[in-house]
Amino acid sequence: MSNNNKKIVFASYVSIIGNVFLSAIKIIAGVISGSIAVLSDGIDSATDVIISVVMLITAKIMNRPPNEHFVYGYNKAEGIATKMLSFIIFYAGIQMFLSAIECIFSPQTQHMPESIAIYVTIFSIFGKLFLSIYQTRIGKQLNSSMLIANGINMRNDIIISVSVLIGLIFTFIFKMPILDPIIALFMSLIVIKSSIGIFKDSSMQLMDGVKDVNVYEKIFAAVALIPDAHNPHKVRSRTIGNLYAIVLDIEVADNLTIKEAHSIANAVEDKIKEFIPEIFDIVIHVEPLGCNHKTEVYGVTYTEKK
Repeated sequence: MSNNNKKIVFASYVSIIGNVFLSAIKIIAGVISGSIAVLSDGIDSATDVIISVVMLITAKIMNRPPNEHFVYGYNKAEGIATKMLSFIIFYAGIQMFLSAIECIFSPQTQHMPESIAIYVTIFSIFGKLFLSIYQTRIGKQLNSSMLIANGINMRNDIIISVSVLIGLIFTFIFKMPILDPIIALFMSLIVIKSSIGIFKDSSMQLMDGVKDVNVYEKIFAAVALIPDAHNPHKVRSRTIGNLYAIVLDIEVADNLTIKEAHSIANAVEDKIKEFIPEIFDIVIHVEPLGCNHKTEVYGVTYTEKK
């Protein structure tokens, strides 16, 4: 197993253990205290456990070597998993929304929640803060969209728990139990919004796009430093997991031997790797200088980036 995948697996275990504990105490506290907001917060944390399990399974899938069916390997399993996570988060948000609406318009008399709900929520805020910082930091270190998405989800959990805490405080101050389901309704909208954002981000990788288009500027800057490489064009980049797969055309003097042209292409490849360390593969097509290549509808050229 690669070092990156080992870190993803370890981060997944930390997330699972942390969220199992936090979700359990919040669900228990929600039932005991009679707070639907705390109970909803606990259910949201329970979905984080599912998310972490999906991350763990995905990390193991990504570690599989390439084969005849998947010659690029299994790194794109991360994008599929991230999209699955967005659906899980969206489902949890919808369920929270419906529960809150049902409670708000219920004809039954609502009762004041117990004070234990406040103490458990405060503890949950600090627990989620640690998990969010840890997941996001490791995710950025590894350029893992899956870990970053989980970190964002946990950051939203902090906002949710803070909202729950504020709602509970005002509920006790003003003796208005209706505030509890209203806060739960607000929480559900935050969860739904975050799921849509994660869905959009995961679509970028699955559609062979790149989130940071500055990668093209780096490619052109790298080629410019190789004197015998000219006119980089039809540059294409996509992400496989957390790595870039790059394809481009360059022009070289037409009197060079195949060996000399190959040497220039190798120099371009090495220089691009200096500018962009996160490389999965680079494919360079060499053409004679001044070649009247046909205009293509795909790829980026240097003139387009000026």
